[in-house]
Amino acid sequence: MSQTILLTGANGGVSRMIRPMLLERYGSIICSARRPMDDLVEGESFRLANLDSPDELRAACRGVDGIIHMGGQATEASWEVIRESNIDGMMNLFEAARAEGVKRVIFASSNHAVGMYPRTRKVGTEARVRPDSRYGLSKAFGEALGAMYADKHGMRVLSIRIGNVGLQPLDMRRMSMWLHPEDLVQLCAIGLEHPDLHHEIVYGLSDCIRSFWDNGAAYSLGYRPKHKAEDHLQAAIEGQKSQDANPIADAFVGGGFAGTEFDGDLDRALWS
Repeated sequence: MSQTILLTGANGGVSRMIRPMLLERYGSIICSARRPMDDLVEGESFRLANLDSPDELRAACRGVDGIIHMGGQATEASWEVIRESNIDGMMNLFEAARAEGVKRVIFASSNHAVGMYPRTRKVGTEARVRPDSRYGLSKAFGEALGAMYADKHGMRVLSIRIGNVGLQPLDMRRMSMWLHPEDLVQLCAIGLEHPDLHHEIVYGLSDCIRSFWDNGAAYSLGYRPKHKAEDHLQAAIEGQKSQDANPIADAFVGGGFAGTEFDGDLDRALWS
C-alpha cells in the first residue's frame, strides 16, 4: 500500500526493531528524532523534529499520510520531563498533524495507562484508565487526545497499549504482556490501512494465553498475531529467577512502575 509514513522516535529501541519491516511493507519511511541519525539505510530519510518545537513538527509532518508516534519520554521521570515530552509534546504533534492534513496517527501508548489493575483481573480496553505512574498518566492523556482529534478533526487514530516488545519474554510478568516486533508492525499496519478505523485502543500483545488483558478490540479489526508467548515459556521461567520479589509491585499489572512511590492502601487499591 503506497503511503508516506513518518516514524517519530525512530532512533529508539523499539523503532529500530520495526523499521526494517515497515520499510519492507511501505517501500520508504521518513524517520524523525530530536538528534541526527547515523544508521539510515536505503529507503529511509530523516527529518529533525523536537516535540517542543511546533515548527519542526509541522515540517516533519508535511506531505505525510500517516504517523507512527514512538517518540517522547519512554520511562518514568519527573513531572516536568513527562509534561514537556508526553503532554505538551503530544499536543504539539497532533496539532502539527492536523495542520498538515495527516490522515492517520498510530500512538504508542502503554500498559502503564492501566498498570494499577491487579493481575487477577482480565481488563478490556473499555475499562477506565488506572495509570500506575506519571508516565502512565501521560499515556492515558495521549489516548484521550487521539479520541478528540478523531472526533473533532476527522483523523483516524489507533492507540496501542504496548506491553513489552522483544524477541522473547524476559520473565513471567512479561510473559503475560509480550509483543513480538512483527506483531507490532501488524498492529501499526491496521492503524495505517484499516478502512473503517475511527478511534480505537488496542493492547500491544502477541498470542499470550496468560495475558492480563482482553484484546478483543484488536481482533475485531483483523489482528491475528503470529507469535506465541508459550513457545518461550522456559526462557521466561529462567528470567524470573533473577527477579526480586516485591509484594506491591507483584500485585499489579504495572509491576515496578506501580510499586515505586506507593504509599496507599494496598487492599483498597487491589479491590476497587
